[in-house]
Amino acid sequence: MSDRALAPVGRRRLMASLPLIAFIGLAGLLFARLYAGDASRIPSALIGQPAPALDLPGLDGAPGLADSDLRQGHVTLVNIFASWCQPCHAEHPFLMALAADPELTAKGVTLIGVAQKDSPENIKRFLGAMGDPYAKIGLDADNRAGIDWGVYGVPETFIVRGDGSIAFKQIGPIDAKALQAMVKAETLKATD
Repeated sequence: MSDRALAPVGRRRLMASLPLIAFIGLAGLLFARLYAGDASRIPSALIGQPAPALDLPGLDGAPGLADSDLRQGHVTLVNIFASWCQPCHAEHPFLMALAADPELTAKGVTLIGVAQKDSPENIKRFLGAMGDPYAKIGLDADNRAGIDWGVYGVPETFIVRGDGSIAFKQIGPIDAKALQAMVKAETLKATD
């Protein structure tokens, strides 16, 4: 065979392998982006904006959450949680510490909870076993509030200034490091 006869065969093989080469390149790029950066550093478009409306029923007939709960002149921490969420169980002792912190209490900081896609029975069981750090709890059974607040997944915690604007968003569970370095520091900053 001549070189001219081999040229179309080589060209056909190259053309046939282009989709595979493109797929491998795209898969490699997506895989690299999967591990690029810290997901907890994702900025929220809500920082500095008024908190989205809240109108959630309470647990067992208790008062639920409303917009007025976020606009009472003091800082409010809004913790989005669920009893079925394992990271929520891990963060719970740190929420108890936040709720009992004398420095935050003296500044009027309150902690409220939004139970996302959870049943009242499971929430009561969870808080009965672990303790209840929340001044109020709202039930977000259909996740409408979670969508409005831009929640990526539970747990997430928002720091809301007394005027109802969002000052900070913690994505993921609060641990010892995040409690001191970010959440408490940002809460105190929001009280000034």
